[in-house]
Amino acid sequence: MAGKKINRRQVVKNISLGIGAMGFTNSIMAAQYTDTYLKNSLEHSKMSLKGNINHSVCRWCYQNIPLQEFAEKGKAIGIKAIDLLKPDEWKIVQDAGLECSLATDTFASITEGFNDPKNHEKLQKQYLNLISEASNAGIKQVIVFSGNRNGISDQEGWEQCAKGLDSLVKHAEKNNVTLIMELLNSKVDHEDYQCDHTPWGVALVDKIGSSNFKLLYDIYHMQIMEGDIIATIRKYNEYITHYHTGGVPGRNEINDSQELNYPAIMQAILTTGFKGYVAQEFIPTYNDKLEALKEGITICDV
Repeated sequence: MAGKKINRRQVVKNISLGIGAMGFTNSIMAAQYTDTYLKNSLEHSKMSLKGNINHSVCRWCYQNIPLQEFAEKGKAIGIKAIDLLKPDEWKIVQDAGLECSLATDTFASITEGFNDPKNHEKLQKQYLNLISEASNAGIKQVIVFSGNRNGISDQEGWEQCAKGLDSLVKHAEKNNVTLIMELLNSKVDHEDYQCDHTPWGVALVDKIGSSNFKLLYDIYHMQIMEGDIIATIRKYNEYITHYHTGGVPGRNEINDSQELNYPAIMQAILTTGFKGYVAQEFIPTYNDKLEALKEGITICDV
């Protein structure tokens, strides 16, 4: 269905032209047929998904759509979960039959993270509560950030992140929650962010040494910083527990208007045995934002 956007007005027009001489009653029948056709098309789209990828989507890209409506319509096109939801949003999504695939809260800061010891006490207190809340709600993943360098060396960044996260990782282990640090680009979107290369994040995972601390591999961000996406995924897949998408350049739709071959990337992810979520995190440019999301899901459904 992606790329062949159903235009209800045009369908009605075509049907009506074909049977116009048949009178008012048949026009009503045409409209009823059109409604059934459109409904069945949506159901066909949902049922045609292969089921190999667990599809998710980042909430912030669709803020203009009320969350309950977004959850219901997202579910209809094959979404199983929504990323980056705050505690007051979790139940809305769960009541719609979806999961929160990645929890956050308003205090989570990309720039002021665990690489700076002055942030530890505050972040530890806040994250301890968030981990407990997530666990009680049945949510399995919580996002964390390294913070900006601000002159902090790679070595010091590893040391301080490990120190600041230690008590939280232990709490996460007890509560069946995984903390995941996101890899972000420092070239275009997040200047000076420290966890901006996969090997840096991998070294931190090794230093912490817990299965409850992993990486969020953002394909958009890492294409900008280092490229070689498929080879990196193959090499470091055991360190990755979550993926984000986005078109490069621009962070828009992931179709052939951008440079990444997402079907090939998704196939590489599947080959590693990955069972987690792939969340769409592109900024839609289409007038119909949900049609853009549906297209992204279709592209990634290998």
